[in-house]
Amino acid sequence: MKKDYGNKQVYFTGGGLASLAGAAYLIRDCDFKGENIHILESMPILGGSNDGIGTSEKGFVCRGGRMLNEETYENFWDLFYSIPSIDREGVSVSQEILEFDQAHPTHANARLINKDGEILDVMSMGFHQADRTAILKLLLASEEKLDHLKISDWFSRPFFETNFWYMWQTTFAFQEWSSLFEFRRYMYRMMFEFSRIQTLEGVTRTPYNQYDSVILPLKTYLNEHQVDFSIRCTVTDLDFEKSDEITVTAIRYRDEKGDGMIQLHDGDLCIVTNGCMTDCAALGDFNIPAAYKPEHPVSGELWSKIAAKKPGLGNPEPFFGNPDETNWESFTVTLKGNKLLKKIEAYSRNIPGSGALMTFKDSGWRISIVVAAQPHFKNQTADRTIFWGYGLYTDKEGDYVKKPMRDCTGKEILIELLHHLHMENEMEDILKDVVNVIPCMMPYIDAQFQPRAMSDRPKVVPDGSTNLGLISQFVEIPEDMVFTEEFSVRAARIAVYTLMGVKRPVCPVTHHYRDIHTLLRALNTSFR
Repeated sequence: MKKDYGNKQVYFTGGGLASLAGAAYLIRDCDFKGENIHILESMPILGGSNDGIGTSEKGFVCRGGRMLNEETYENFWDLFYSIPSIDREGVSVSQEILEFDQAHPTHANARLINKDGEILDVMSMGFHQADRTAILKLLLASEEKLDHLKISDWFSRPFFETNFWYMWQTTFAFQEWSSLFEFRRYMYRMMFEFSRIQTLEGVTRTPYNQYDSVILPLKTYLNEHQVDFSIRCTVTDLDFEKSDEITVTAIRYRDEKGDGMIQLHDGDLCIVTNGCMTDCAALGDFNIPAAYKPEHPVSGELWSKIAAKKPGLGNPEPFFGNPDETNWESFTVTLKGNKLLKKIEAYSRNIPGSGALMTFKDSGWRISIVVAAQPHFKNQTADRTIFWGYGLYTDKEGDYVKKPMRDCTGKEILIELLHHLHMENEMEDILKDVVNVIPCMMPYIDAQFQPRAMSDRPKVVPDGSTNLGLISQFVEIPEDMVFTEEFSVRAARIAVYTLMGVKRPVCPVTHHYRDIHTLLRALNTSFR
């Protein structure tokens, strides 16, 4: 028998994966009316940090590429088994992705490349005994003793010159000053990945970029259930009831018509994205650098306003107060034909889609690139190819283009990369095939990794909340790792189940580190 919710409304601020997943859980597991679900998004496109846009004429752009993983994405796969593919009748999105991945297995042959263009042997992690001891001590340490600590506070300088660090850092986008909390959680959560970090065999491929393969079918599902979407609508503040409880009474927003307010009534819910890693992201193009403008992060400022009004809503300052530490820059290259991809294929010994991150470890910008299976966009024509890359150190001078990465045009970034590939003699011909190189500067893309106290992250449903949930990469979920699709989906599921009183379990974190075979493989790898 269907439950009668009356005129109950649910409002999501932010149109990223977490909000879309939360809406799907309301429909699937609560039998909630889609027309009573409202998603408010400031950008003109849904998907949050999973956006992927462009054309074959003007070039494509992915701000980032999220790594999926079959073994650790428990709630992600469970949800997307319920979401139909929009390309294959009778097939779910989870089936579609996993079948594609099995047909395109990953085994990178060129993980690390030195300044001479030599592909390095990375079978050895390069550890000294002191590194092994420090890792073991970290795994045995209590999280309660790690408040505010950085990775560099725990490990000595030689650790940051090991093959392991170069690969682990660029796979997950850690910095030496990133939170020791998060590094430790990744070590536990991805323990089985430790023994195959040199090939990245654990990466699960999507048929296209994550917007086309994940967001678009989820949005289609929500559209079919008549979910209400409001794009170009920025939530600026929340009003709360004057009591010891946390009860949202109104949502304040700004759209193309000006300022407005949504009054919440008894029983209505408000589920907030309290922080977005792509706040203040800016695009450039072949001839224009991407602007570095970290001022006024929309979601960070919203979080700051509501945290000042009620205790228990966390502290955004460690995450949104240090953009010079939290930024990096990506770039998407669109080409006519496949000449450059063929050269990279011959160099790396990986066909497009079979490799993974190729990291130029000695580059001043710490550049990495990845060539996906083509086409990577649904609207990508057969005469176009694309690849994606990023640099971690945007304030550093390039090795060939003597400018900080953040000051470089798309053309200059590609020129720097081609020098690292030692293709400078072929540069003129390669540049003739370029449609566009679109750089994307993201001042807060690493914000979720910042050193912090345990209390700086609020609970998904804060203590004392009657109708407020928080879903983002900045909430506290014990044991799980941020900067993942799974974290967004898990947060959404916890929020919806808790606020709606759903008596169903959330898929727990799988403790791979307790598996003796996984532990033995990791131990063996550490001594190679």
